[in-house]
Parts: sequence; structure tokens; C-alpha cells
Amino acid sequence: MKKVKIGLIGLLLSGSVWLSYGFADNYFEISKNLDIFSTLMRELNTYYVDETKPGELMKTAIDGMLTSLDPYTNYIPESKIEDYKFMTTGQYGGIGALIHKDSNLIVISEPYENFPAYKAGLKAGDILIEIDDKKVDGKSTSEISEFLKGQPGTEVDLKVKNPIDASTRKVTVVREKIKIDDVPYYGMLDDEIGYIKLISFTQTSSQSFIEALKALRKDSLKSLIFDLRGNGGGLLMEAVHIVNTVIPQGQIVVETKGKLKEWDATYRTVNEPIDTKIPVVILVDENSASASEIVAGTLQDYDRAVIMGRETFGKGLVQQTRPLSYNAQLKVTVAKYYIPSGRCIQKLDYSHKDLSGKAKEIPDSLIGVFKTLNNKRKVYDGKGIKPDVNLERTKVSKLALTLMRKHLVFDYATLYASKNKSIEDAGKFKFNDEDYQDFISFLADKEYEYQTKSEQLLSKLKKTAEKEKYYEGIQSEYEALEAKIKHDKLSDLNKFKDEIKTLIESEIVSRFYFQKGRIKQSLTNDSEIVEAKNLLHQMKRYDGILAGNYSEEEHN
Repeated sequence: MKKVKIGLIGLLLSGSVWLSYGFADNYFEISKNLDIFSTLMRELNTYYVDETKPGELMKTAIDGMLTSLDPYTNYIPESKIEDYKFMTTGQYGGIGALIHKDSNLIVISEPYENFPAYKAGLKAGDILIEIDDKKVDGKSTSEISEFLKGQPGTEVDLKVKNPIDASTRKVTVVREKIKIDDVPYYGMLDDEIGYIKLISFTQTSSQSFIEALKALRKDSLKSLIFDLRGNGGGLLMEAVHIVNTVIPQGQIVVETKGKLKEWDATYRTVNEPIDTKIPVVILVDENSASASEIVAGTLQDYDRAVIMGRETFGKGLVQQTRPLSYNAQLKVTVAKYYIPSGRCIQKLDYSHKDLSGKAKEIPDSLIGVFKTLNNKRKVYDGKGIKPDVNLERTKVSKLALTLMRKHLVFDYATLYASKNKSIEDAGKFKFNDEDYQDFISFLADKEYEYQTKSEQLLSKLKKTAEKEKYYEGIQSEYEALEAKIKHDKLSDLNKFKDEIKTLIESEIVSRFYFQKGRIKQSLTNDSEIVEAKNLLHQMKRYDGILAGNYSEEEHN
């Protein structure tokens, strides 16, 4: 009970700090509600029929309060500080491996190349049985992940089972500082076009990007594809440094504006750029957010790069961490950011939510029209970054999704790797038709039930017809249609062969060449990279898009 009182006193003291910032009008409301909350906690602790856990109740209350604001304002207890540091630094202490759960088994998805798990001989597909003599049965992947993490230099004893012959072995792994590479791959796609993949914006992202760009410039680089797809962002200053590589010194990259003047700031390029002329295509998608949007949006505003892909996530909010009692921290939204044209690309309005608590999108009537700084092209706020060239999302068949979800592609790759000691270079490896027949044989005794979209809609029609008392009148027609569209697994395996082969190739390549190889191999099959390459080989079209006098619709 004493701990609860201390925590509440700490919160009350925080209220007095707010007062010093000029929020006197709110002080009585804060004080009153903290008093109510303190009384409520005391009464619960005293009278609730079962034992309560004040710490857990407090955490639930805090999380509920912050959830009512936005998803980025978070309470970080001391126990989660290391996880938060990983988000900003890309570093943690551990063995360096991805894991997943397959039924009740904990499976190594991929050991990171040259890190402890890899050095200890762990392979993708190995099944974890024990960690430090404790069985992992019934544990979640997040719990297992916590067991595997620890201070660099400490040991963890693992018992693992070989998925092929079911033999078990014990392995001692010495933990290290694990640093995820922000640029997992870069290289030349042909004699002129370079490619850089950036997966996050941590403390070393700009340095990694600059090193990659300089290396490519030594390889006759004439134009660049910068891949920000799936990059959820990170540190704002890293975005500023990356933009600085291709636009002149002294240019505004982003401005932040908050409720407090201390959060109002203007960030400019401060260094000499590396190359202000090289043609650049930036690939984005619906998962490109925050710092990714600063890079893409700023270079769009300066007419410095063609943005290609799909409308981005739309996160125009800035967070800062504030220290709390007992080594906890508060990550709080303090400002909105505005890119050089003056637009804020925040898509959701968290101050207006529907009855379910879901934030509403900014209505079209409030979307502002802005102009790029040089060529005066129209750009818009409130909707993320709208690409200059739109690309449709690649559709994935229900069969392919099911095979991945059931880990059957993964399991086959494990079997394939056990039979083949090496394969061709990642960029050249192909899974041929004979191999594909072997995969079909592998699936013969496996369970992978699925419904096609047509079957799902038909099933929904039946339920609706039954509910509205129409089904008896259409039953024969319904059953005839159901028989015609019912999928056949073998037929579907042949219909979607090319799609499934691509998935298998990627998984097999990762067993021999890890993440870097997986990306390199994907470059040969990625339709969006093909589109970006085609654009960079058509400079008249590229220049026309940036000048605003080339309509993609007119040329489709």
C-alpha cells in the first residue's frame, strides 16, 4: 500500500511541474482527479474480494489513459526500457536470432549472420526445447525472447531439436551486443542504377546510408533507387542527415510546432551534400511512416526525387521521452512536423474519434493544397505522402498466404537446406519445375485448408439467404454454383506456381545467404523495383514527372 501512495504523490508532484509551465487553469482538475484516483485505489485494495496487484492496476489505468490520446504516447516501465532503447539504437544484448511459434513449438526462424546464434551453429528450423534447463512448453515468443536476451558476455544454455532427424543437442551461446544493420543491402542493379534498402532510422542510419551511397558512387553509379518500403521511421535527425546527402546546404528539411514553444524548431541541412544531381526514385508503401515520410516528402517538395509506390502511412507527429519516477519514462507526442512546402502529412485526427474509439481520417474538405518549391507541382496534406507514380499492391493468393501461415514453405526450405550443402549466388538461384514437383509431393500429407475469396463470399450469401428465409428457394442453384467454384488444391498449386516458387526461393536463399541474400534474391522478382528501373532508364519521363508536365494517367 505504501508503494501506491508514493506513486500517487509522484504523480501529484508532476502536476505541480505542469503548473510551472503555465497550466494553472488545469491544476484544480488534475488535483481533484488524482485525489479521486487515490481514494479509488485505496478502496479497491482494502475491499475487493480477491487480492489485488496495485502495480498491475496502475499500469492498466495509465495505459487506458494514454490510449485515449494517440498510439504513440506510451508509458515505459523500467522493465521495458531496453526494448525501447532497441527501437532507437537498433541494439540489444542477446543471441541474435528471430523466432516464431509453430503450434506449440518455438522455432528458430533465422539466426543473424555472424552473431552468437550463428556462431554456435543454430540453424533456421531448429526447435528450442529448453533454455537454461527450463522447458519452453507453453511459453509465448515474447517470453522466450526475454529469456534469450541479457547482458553481453553472459552465457545461455539451450537444448535444441533437429527438425529433420529429431536428434537433440545442447548448445552454450555467449550473448553479444546485437546491432541490426539499418542498411541490410545495397548494390548495383545494372551498370548504372544503384539500390539502397533502409529498414529503420536509428542512431547510425544516416552513417550507414552515406557509406552505402559512397560505395555505389565508386561503381559507376548514375541513378539511385532508395527503398523505404516497410520502414516505420525512427529518429528525426537521421532523416535530416539523409536528406542532406542530396540537397544543398542550408535548406529547410522539416519544422516542428508544439503546444510549448520549446518544441518549435526548424531543421536545416548543415553539411555539404554528396550529390545534388543524381536522379533518385524513392519507393514507399502504406507502411512507410514518420522519418521515412520526412525523407520522401521533403525530396518531393524540392522536386529532387520521384516518389513511387503507394500512399504512405501518414504519421506527422513528433515524440519525446520524459523521465518519470522509478526509472520509468513517458514517450509523449509533443509536436507536429511540417515539411518544406508547409504541409503536415498526419492522416488521422486523434482528437476526433468514432464511438468505437477509432481515430477519424481528416475529411477531404479539410485537405490543403500546397505547391512544391521549385516546379510548383500540387501536393497535399493530411493524407501521408501521395506518390508521383502510383503502383498497385501485389495481390497474394489465398493458397500462398495459407502455405506461409502454416509454415509449410518454411518447413520445406528446412528440408531442402538439409539435402543441399550449397546453392547458386542469391541473385541467380532459381527453384525449377522439378523442384516444384518435389514441393507438391512434400505437401501430400500436410494439412492446409483454406477458402478462396469466392468461397467466402458464397458462404456469406448462404448465411444471409438463410437468415432472410430465401435459401430453400435457391438451394439447388446455390449447390451447383458451390460445386463449380470449389477450389482444388492441386489445380491451385499449378495455377499459382510462379507466385509460390518465388516465396520458396526467398526462404531457401535465406538459409544460405541470410537477410542480405533474401533481399538480393528479391530484386529479380520485385515488380516495383522493375518499375523504378524502367523509369530511371526513361529520363524524359522522369524529368517530365518532376517538372509537372507528364501525366501518368495520360500515358497508361
